[in-house]
Amino acid sequence: MLEYLTLIFKSVFVENMIFATFLGMCSYLAVSKKVSTAIGLGAAVIFVQTLTVPMNYLLNQYILKEGALAWLGPEYANYDLSFLTYILFIATVATMVQLVEIIVEKFSPSLYNSLGIFLPLIAVNCAILGGSLFMQSREETIHSFGLSVAYGFSSGLGWAIAILALAAIREKIRYSHVPAPLRGLGITFITTGLMAIGFMSFGGMLTGGNSKKEAKEAPKQETTIQQEVKTDKLAHNTKDLSNDISK
Repeated sequence: MLEYLTLIFKSVFVENMIFATFLGMCSYLAVSKKVSTAIGLGAAVIFVQTLTVPMNYLLNQYILKEGALAWLGPEYANYDLSFLTYILFIATVATMVQLVEIIVEKFSPSLYNSLGIFLPLIAVNCAILGGSLFMQSREETIHSFGLSVAYGFSSGLGWAIAILALAAIREKIRYSHVPAPLRGLGITFITTGLMAIGFMSFGGMLTGGNSKKEAKEAPKQETTIQQEVKTDKLAHNTKDLSNDISK
């Protein structure tokens, strides 16, 4: 359970798709003018990420990586189809985005119209593909189907929180006095940078405990080394004394 909570916390706050890797910035900046629109796009990204990351995890485990086809028979154990990674991952993302587009158009035409071209553009949103590629490169951390589901959901949730927070700030900025040269994208980039700095502080919540533990263990290791040195010196002196007595 702790493994899942750590992964979710890191994906949402420490390794946020927007503030840590700056993926998906195009739709992040374009659709963050209204909170209502940001909520709709954020929900769509969460849905797509939650489905595509586990599906691509299964593709990677049972088809793409070297030895993945061993379940078909020993003669396929040496096959390596990793060169098809980008093609299959993008195909999975495009399929899920098409499904989301159909659902949104059917049940919320107003949201569909407000999102406009940015809804189908989720298919080429680098944050969506980046989630699957990060999952593939972190096999030691994301080593099960359940963890891939948790990572897909939490990475999408982190992106949604980022765009929702920026949309709320931009709605308030409309009623503020912003210098003319900074109006529009200028103040938006500054706000995004400040938010990224704020999110960086969450990294200490995962590393602080380890550093304290290491700091406590360091004196113990020094004491152990000093004791070993003293023991070696005592043994050496004892050997010299015995040699003198024998002479």
